[in-house]
Amino acid sequence: MPMDQNLPVIICGAGPAGMTAALFLARAGVPVHVLERNLEIFDDPRAATFHPPTMEMFDEVGITQMLHEQGIICPTWQFRDRSAGLVAEYDLSVLSDDTRYPYRLQCEQHKLVRMLTQKLAAYPHAQVTRGAEVVDVRQGDDTVDVVLGSGEVIAGGWAIGTDGGRSVVRKSQEIGFEGFTYDERFLVVTTTFDFATIGLAFSNYVSDPREWAALFKVPGTTPEGLWRVVFPASLEDDETFLLSHAHAQSQLQNFLPNDGAYEIVHTNLYQVHQRVATQYRRGRVFLAGDAAHINNPLGGMGMNFGIHDAVSLAEKLAAVINEGADDSTLDRYDRQRRHVANTYLQAMTIQNKKVMEERDPEVRKLRQQEMRDTVGDRAKLHAFLYRTSMIEGLRAAAAIP
Repeated sequence: MPMDQNLPVIICGAGPAGMTAALFLARAGVPVHVLERNLEIFDDPRAATFHPPTMEMFDEVGITQMLHEQGIICPTWQFRDRSAGLVAEYDLSVLSDDTRYPYRLQCEQHKLVRMLTQKLAAYPHAQVTRGAEVVDVRQGDDTVDVVLGSGEVIAGGWAIGTDGGRSVVRKSQEIGFEGFTYDERFLVVTTTFDFATIGLAFSNYVSDPREWAALFKVPGTTPEGLWRVVFPASLEDDETFLLSHAHAQSQLQNFLPNDGAYEIVHTNLYQVHQRVATQYRRGRVFLAGDAAHINNPLGGMGMNFGIHDAVSLAEKLAAVINEGADDSTLDRYDRQRRHVANTYLQAMTIQNKKVMEERDPEVRKLRQQEMRDTVGDRAKLHAFLYRTSMIEGLRAAAAIP
């Protein structure tokens, strides 16, 4: 497809996926223009887990070193039962022959976005415009026009929608978003209490037929760090009540009774979905990150998967723009990433939640014994962590022609 080589790739959304795509494209010499409706990078609790393949991808652009400087290494993670305690501890060192980073790393999403923004600023052919709300994307034969709420129209050669689960870009192209919405919300409570003092790893999943929980440590802004605790929340309860520090205090006290009050730093409440776009490409418009797929956060995979989307798309788009690669290269992006979104991302996160909330006592007993058997058998443990650490899915995607 002929086009003006001076026209930028327009990236709609400056989250992890959008800024990753921008950095990898700019590094390849491709002009990029990132549009973001928010004026600031918000530091509200969002994703914070980085898996081994993501750190490998970011290594070549210097982001991995920055993540290590600001993050927390998690060599193990635990699955617990709220009544029985520790069920299994998974040691990621068994992946040492598969990756340079055989562990998880905890670092908040907003810190990653700042790192990417800092790196991107080194490229004169990269531009980031904040306060720019995208309201429509229109395609021509050789160009795309991105329409802003101000009425301004920005011309580009291609457009990438990384504008979240309610993506305007996806809707503008009339691309479906198939899946379902859970009939409960997730409440995130951030506290200064150090759960490591009672034997928890820096990442934990606690099953319970009435109220499961997930706990993980994040760096915060002090050497002591912070802990985030995720609980299910009813759709019927008042949002103001659920977000209150009094309710958060009650939730934490019920989970782990404490003689003193917990210090509550932040609360957040959000709806949870499992959905995948029916297409990741329509002509000159692409989807990546939450615009392409959304899932529950149990397993810490969504942000990582969006970053993998962005790196894959940037590589293929740069090959078409810079090297004249055949346009069909871009269809491969859709085939690869959409397949593994359904086969790995959706399947694993749905299963993670089912295991956490299983109510049948016999099924719970069976699943927990399977976990104990897995950590006791190195071959089984390797196979399990190879999959849940996202290495298997990434390599499966690469094998799709």
